[in-house]
Amino acid sequence: MSAIPVTLATAEQSPKVPVIIGAALFMELLDSTAVMTALPKMAEDLGEPGLRMNLVVSLYVLALALFVPVSGWAAERFRPRRVLLLAMGMFTVASLVCALADTLLELCLGRMVQGACAALMTPVGQVIILRWSSREQLLQAMSWLALPALVGPLVGPLLGGVLVTYLSWQWIFFINLPICLFGCWLIVRHVPDFPARQVPPLDKRGLLLGGGALALLVFGFDSLAQGELPRLLAGGLIVGGGLLVLGYVIHARRHRDSLIDLGLFRLPGFRLSQAGGALFRLGTSAQPFLLVLLLQNCLGMTPLAAGWLVVCGGVGALLIKLLAVPLVRRFGYRRLLTANALLSALGIALCASFNREMAGWLMALILFSAGLARSLQFTTMGAVTYLDVPLERSAAASSLSAMAGQLVMSVSVSMAGVLLGLLASLDGRSETSVGDIVVVLLLCALSCAASSVVFYRLANTAQPLKGDKGE
Repeated sequence: MSAIPVTLATAEQSPKVPVIIGAALFMELLDSTAVMTALPKMAEDLGEPGLRMNLVVSLYVLALALFVPVSGWAAERFRPRRVLLLAMGMFTVASLVCALADTLLELCLGRMVQGACAALMTPVGQVIILRWSSREQLLQAMSWLALPALVGPLVGPLLGGVLVTYLSWQWIFFINLPICLFGCWLIVRHVPDFPARQVPPLDKRGLLLGGGALALLVFGFDSLAQGELPRLLAGGLIVGGGLLVLGYVIHARRHRDSLIDLGLFRLPGFRLSQAGGALFRLGTSAQPFLLVLLLQNCLGMTPLAAGWLVVCGGVGALLIKLLAVPLVRRFGYRRLLTANALLSALGIALCASFNREMAGWLMALILFSAGLARSLQFTTMGAVTYLDVPLERSAAASSLSAMAGQLVMSVSVSMAGVLLGLLASLDGRSETSVGDIVVVLLLCALSCAASSVVFYRLANTAQPLKGDKGE
């Protein structure tokens, strides 16, 4: 494969590169969320108890967590485009294995490979964008990478429901084949082939400690939320993950070339954006899960009707990319992130007001507005994270950011599930009520609002886009 010349002019000509990478990430997230709606049908066709189908999700999450720490190192060592192509190619093969699976074992093996490939796609895609884009264009480029994480989880359940209803669950995986192959062709044709860099040998001990910690924490929190394991055992996994984190910190202090660069937290912009982003994700990541419970289980909507309603949030997320750059130029990163965190909190709080008497168009308008604010926040956070990160440390920053995001999302859904169960048990109920979901949604809104305090401290640590008046 011949390398595409890499120049600043290339970056200024068109948004092809971030659009192509964003589309690849969207496909992966679409698949992972669409599977959730097909689990009952999969159990029926494979002759397995419904409870065992949790393995299809859990093993995917476990493989994802294990391979995220090595993604940045692999991108620098073997060329980022080559790693991205390999991940997409293997994801295609794994999708075919899942579609043709006759047993639960075959399906789980395919899902584990999918998870490992997905772990490489997002961080490596970010590495390519960070090398390709100038600092002035970083926000616009990152807006394409924020879209998959926002729109995929919203559209995925609806697509999964349509495919399972009118075709079969195998089509959730078959549909990946032409998309992946076309995506690989676009990557070869349009994405620059940046050279490899000299990197230290793989920190195997750091990989075992860091990857093991993330895997235990993510799997433990996920099991706690889904009820796959006894709570005591899930808690043990979380404690074990915490001990491995401590072990990694000790290892990183003694090992100059540790796999996960904790020294990035010394950079003010990176540190504050990660802290504020953790609080924001803690409040927003459980929202799709809570909305499904509220609209379907409590308000009695059909899965298809609820799916179309939730998609309104995805429409708002798509439209905001037209406004992100002008808004940052007008207000700067600090003001925009601070104010928009409060608007996002308001959007979640308004979702807590949904009831049977509320008009559908009003629900759609609230979800549209909330999706718009949430997308703007993720887009802006994605850019501000890397503004003070040196280019040679961008791969390490991408891996660390992906690990933190994956962990916080798992914690968010887990905490929401645990809180719902606790509220129901305190009232002597076995089922979740509207009041329970309202309380948890308001707590999520409070977490989003708290992130504004952190983002307000970004003053003088992350500059606005070129041409801004600044603070």
